[in-house]
Amino acid sequence: MVSREQRSLTERWQAFEQEQKLKAHWYWRPGWRPGRSFYTWHLTFTGQATLYELVQRVQEALDRVPGLDLVPLDGLHLTMQGVGFADQVNCRDVDLIVAAARARCAALPPVRIGLGPVDPDPEGVGLLVAPWEPVERVRLAVREAIGAVWSEIPEPVDGFRPHVTLAYSGADAPAGPVREALRPLREVPPVEVVVGNVQLIELRRDDRVYRWDVAASVPLAG
Repeated sequence: MVSREQRSLTERWQAFEQEQKLKAHWYWRPGWRPGRSFYTWHLTFTGQATLYELVQRVQEALDRVPGLDLVPLDGLHLTMQGVGFADQVNCRDVDLIVAAARARCAALPPVRIGLGPVDPDPEGVGLLVAPWEPVERVRLAVREAIGAVWSEIPEPVDGFRPHVTLAYSGADAPAGPVREALRPLREVPPVEVVVGNVQLIELRRDDRVYRWDVAASVPLAG
């Protein structure tokens, strides 16, 4: 039986093969503006040497492709669950959400996943995450933590696809050069990473790069 992760990868590559142009990623989404920040739960990958080696190998192939903004190694992340703009979320609610997350995540084991092979779409190039289930389990825990404080949880539970992006499209450039650069890398095997914390971060997206400050780091200690 083909896994849902592999099925997603196959379908996304089939769709990308038909794309003529990339889609610029850095447009301002609703509510965003320069200087504004957003609370969101992420997995991050500080010190993951084997992942860094894979990322650098792919980025070296993409460095010659016009229209792409490469993600710095300290900017690698797996987006899980938004909370809200920092200027609209009060500090007490942040503290209560973090405390509720600590209680739930204490029973969860560290996330053990494979990252790779390359997984592109018109807005960028990423790595497949597999399996999805450990990430979904942590996401459910932080959603429950938000729900313990607020009557409504931001963002729908459905439609979530774990991914780690290596390069974002910075312009409506041709998609063909990206495909050609990635073809030799399609069979590069994944690397395994273990992540022992989920982080609530205050995210910024100025200057065509994601940067953040860590508001709280919650151990996965089960």
